[in-house]
Amino acid sequence: MTGSAGAPDAGQTSTTALTPLKNRVFRTIWIANLVSNVGTWMQDVGAGWLMTTLAPDPFMVSLIQVSVVLPAFFLTLPAGALADIVDRRLFILTAIAWMALMATGITLMTFTGTITPWSLIAFTLGLGMGSAMMMPAFTSLIPDLVPRDQLIGAVTLNGISQNITRALGPAIAGGIIALAGPAPVFLLNVLSFIAIFIVMLRYRSMQPRSTLPSERFVGALRTGLAFVRQSPELQTVIVRALAFFSMMSGLFAFLPLIVRVEVEAGPQVYGLLLTCMGTGAVCMGLALPTLRSRLSSDAIVTAGTIAGALVLLGLANVRVIWPLAGIMVVGGAAWISVVSTLQVEAQLSLPAWVRARGMALYIATFMGSMAVGSATWGRVASATSTTTALTAAVVTGAVLGLIASRWRLTAHSRADHTLAEIADEPAASGEPEAHEGPVMVNIEYCIDPDEARAFEAAMRDVRRMRLRNGSIAWGLFQDVREPGRYIEYFIDPTWLEHLRRRERVTVEEADFNRVARAFHRGETPPRVQHFLARSAPKRRRPWFERQ
Repeated sequence: MTGSAGAPDAGQTSTTALTPLKNRVFRTIWIANLVSNVGTWMQDVGAGWLMTTLAPDPFMVSLIQVSVVLPAFFLTLPAGALADIVDRRLFILTAIAWMALMATGITLMTFTGTITPWSLIAFTLGLGMGSAMMMPAFTSLIPDLVPRDQLIGAVTLNGISQNITRALGPAIAGGIIALAGPAPVFLLNVLSFIAIFIVMLRYRSMQPRSTLPSERFVGALRTGLAFVRQSPELQTVIVRALAFFSMMSGLFAFLPLIVRVEVEAGPQVYGLLLTCMGTGAVCMGLALPTLRSRLSSDAIVTAGTIAGALVLLGLANVRVIWPLAGIMVVGGAAWISVVSTLQVEAQLSLPAWVRARGMALYIATFMGSMAVGSATWGRVASATSTTTALTAAVVTGAVLGLIASRWRLTAHSRADHTLAEIADEPAASGEPEAHEGPVMVNIEYCIDPDEARAFEAAMRDVRRMRLRNGSIAWGLFQDVREPGRYIEYFIDPTWLEHLRRRERVTVEEADFNRVARAFHRGETPPRVQHFLARSAPKRRRPWFERQ
């Protein structure tokens, strides 16, 4: 097994989409995850179908989808921070155990006939919470399992796994529900959690560890958000994800209701349609490496968004089973082409030290968009009809898609986020204590005044590098008496955070620094000074002056 601290260029792909499966560790975890995902899809089908029996109101049915994805909006970012600072393997095992407990609860209540609409939503919400806690840690494992040149193939295989299970899970669930009801479906989901728990119990984590003390939880959250604020690559992925997922949420929210109420069919047909969607996704997933060699990520996302809009329009107006099956095949192809591409771009935008936090924000965007979209279109459908709601989703998606197209995924596709070797900076005599600070670093540059504008432009990238790696302030000052003399300053919260920031510099960021320092015209390198904050003692007035 080969670990990876970074990611390949966006255009770089493995030989085929199946190449990462030659890696034994990746293959074992991939198969276990596939089994678990089969159980999850069976759970989703069973819960959605059970709700149409307990409370066949469009809003209540849509709340099943909301309870699955809404926890991710609130929990994935804290989960990502924890996954970056604790052992990911133990974190994943804890999340799996929690989900197995929730699945057991819904199974027992369904077998005993005590399940109610709100208890169904509560247990589904509990499963969503466990999934939200697990996803950032599990997603961030991928670059540790395969070589850098197989990362795109590995991410695509995970998407294929999701959609193989989208084909198998609903088909199995539909048959079981027709024969014995949803309770056995929930039981099989419990067993699927046991399978992946055993595999992860045997896995030995390859999470890169710093020699410095671990970050604190609140500090890790703050640093992760600071990174995102200064990462145009990840911001672009998030904007494009918002536009697509807000629109496509209507498909998953209304499909069970359309099948049961408007098509007047049973669970077998519902399972068939989801199987068709999974089949389309698997076929497209296998073709994606070839498509990526010919088309840009922006072109793939745009084509997938247009196809998704057409699928929703078809779902809004067609009520014949076999045409609906064809529509769902196209829907699966559109779904995986966009989801896989955006996830690859998100992985490529993140260095190792913040990977789980960055992926958590991407997942929160995905789940939050799905949750808000499902609830919104559910309310619209309750007031009007599913046809009107799906048409409104398409119109909204078209508007958001046009706005989001201004952010180009390929604008940052060549950034190298592997860690760079940084020379030691001279420090003050004596090593400060880890908790001391804030720390101010001053760097003095001598610049040709004729190159001042170009130097200041280069320093914008340096500013982004400092702030996204943990600095809390940055500034650039020009000497009013010597126009060629510049002082760059930045502030780190503590001496320990200063050391951490230096560990986080990537090859791309080292290039920012190299370009800026190339403007220096002094006989010696730019002068670097470190300062520790000190407070003047307060003057205490005598007690008689305070009377």
